Amino acid sequence: MTLLTPRQGFVQCLSPAGLHRMAWREWGDPANPRVLLCVHGLTRVGNDFDRLALALADRYRVVCPDVVGRGASDWLRDPRHYGIGQYVADMVTLIARLDAEVVDWVGTSMGGLIGMTLAGQEEAAPRLKLRRMVINDVGPTLDAAALARIGEYLGKPVYFASEDEAIDYVAAISAPFGLRTREQWREITLPVIRPRPAAEGGGLRLHYDPRIGEPFRAVTAAAAHAGEAALWQLYERISARVLVTRGAQSDLLSVATAQRMADCGPRARVVEFAGVGHAPMFMHDEQIAVVRQFLLEE
Repeated sequence: MTLLTPRQGFVQCLSPAGLHRMAWREWGDPANPRVLLCVHGLTRVGNDFDRLALALADRYRVVCPDVVGRGASDWLRDPRHYGIGQYVADMVTLIARLDAEVVDWVGTSMGGLIGMTLAGQEEAAPRLKLRRMVINDVGPTLDAAALARIGEYLGKPVYFASEDEAIDYVAAISAPFGLRTREQWREITLPVIRPRPAAEGGGLRLHYDPRIGEPFRAVTAAAAHAGEAALWQLYERISARVLVTRGAQSDLLSVATAQRMADCGPRARVVEFAGVGHAPMFMHDEQIAVVRQFLLEE
């Protein structure tokens, strides 16, 4: 196995309901102290970063976890714990397992929220430092219409008779990703489908625990408002250098929110990608080049 071939790992994490395993894929030299953690969006998996990881494995130990409830990771016993607090705790456990004291971060959507929450609490963890962060198409203020769109499909049972049927589905609900070929849609679909037991009807199903939608739909307007205020406070405390990447047609991260992220706290650099909504997938050379340049520049 070469350094350009991903290695599979697992780490034991703890929730109030008990232990669970979180899966992660790793690229590059496992002895490299330069660690890059890439964390995916709400219904996605660590495989989303395969192309980015391959492009950075010469300079980083690149680690791409499947957040609990997704991919090869366990499902939580109690779905009430599917939330940013649990995900942050799991990432802290993973970083400790990697024996990393300085970490760079790429987070898409939910992965960006996890990163902001972690980075905003660095003062409470002086031995952990996030050096540079790429926050991909997300911010402390989230567009309500986009959240409603996501809620329409999140956690609903969907089954497929074939891989092609699954690709058609993912291409439809994820059209804003802006992928350009059928093969690219196939590349991001195969990691998010699983065989469905014959006793349940056979075919294929989506990879994630459908119960991740329960806490998502339980959020009240008051709770959302309080969460937004808390996220802005955390963002203001970030000491890392920050790049915000935004799909030019994003319905989740508004131009106004991206501008505020550039004007306050770490004063993020903002880059927009044309022809993309929510969210850029870092599968195209021009997107990968922007991230690589930011992470490696002096």
